[in-house]
Amino acid sequence: MMTQYQMEQLKDLKNKITRFMMVYKFALDEMETKIEILKEEFHLLHDYNPIEHTKSRIKSPESIMKKLFRKGCDISLPSIKHNIKDIAGLRITCSFISDIYRIYDMLSRQHDLKILEVKDYIKSPKPNGYQSLHLLIEVPIYMSDGQELVCIEVQIRTIAMDFWASLEHKIFYKYNQEIPAHLLQELKAAADSASALDHQMERLNREISAIKSAQSENAAEELRRIIISKEQFSIPAALLELMSSEGQNES
Repeated sequence: MMTQYQMEQLKDLKNKITRFMMVYKFALDEMETKIEILKEEFHLLHDYNPIEHTKSRIKSPESIMKKLFRKGCDISLPSIKHNIKDIAGLRITCSFISDIYRIYDMLSRQHDLKILEVKDYIKSPKPNGYQSLHLLIEVPIYMSDGQELVCIEVQIRTIAMDFWASLEHKIFYKYNQEIPAHLLQELKAAADSASALDHQMERLNREISAIKSAQSENAAEELRRIIISKEQFSIPAALLELMSSEGQNES
């Protein structure tokens, strides 16, 4: 049976571990709020949303300990914070490759966030074909006793990249022995196909954007023209400005 002193020690240890894990949860909450704001801004102002969906997770204490043992690090909370950088993870899934770098630029311009590390597995895919943009981002969290700087891992990828990575993970998880060479080759071929699809969709998106832009310019130009007796006239810009100012004065 535990003594009162041992109970107090266990309670204190539990509170320290709970607080330690809480700051990572709060850091994820902060990042998800930022992403939601960006999504709403793009939806309202640009009629387009580069973010399809997000998914977050926090490593379990058991998973953290296993990784700490594999790395051969000291067992302490400061050691965990220093050596395990992916305790909190956020995955952002986009439609197009260009969206990935657009989101990265938006996050890097937020003055309260600090980009600690960038690993671009899109420009330099892993040997197995894996592609994604990995960021380590330091997020400030304000607790009752002061500020905490919390590191979270952010992965940004397209739908095709996410689809391949999810299935690859499931295959390796189910196959608890060494993967046969022919399966590895097929997985790599599937990754190449996903990458080719991403680049094809990127080209289509650029062409559609160019057509939409041209249509907008044509529509604006048509509004500046009038047709009288089958003859077309351009409305002078000065006349448009004059009538616009008169209309404002009348109102």
